Amino acid sequence: MAHIIVDDNEILEKAIKRFKRLVEKEGIIREYKKREYYEKPSTILNRKKKAFARKLVKKTRKGRSDY
Repeated sequence: MAHIIVDDNEILEKAIKRFKRLVEKEGIIREYKKREYYEKPSTILNRKKKAFARKLVKKTRKGRSDY
């Protein structure tokens, strides 16, 4: 859970900016968007397989350019 301590002499906008940075760093918004709608297990598996295939293609393409 993300929380920050705001000093008495700190500007509120600066504290909000720190909070947003902390939330982004912890991946809270990304996790929320991922869980916003139900996704079937088969859909999750297909998405992961496609991502892995893209990663392999990118890796092989990168390896060939080294020669």
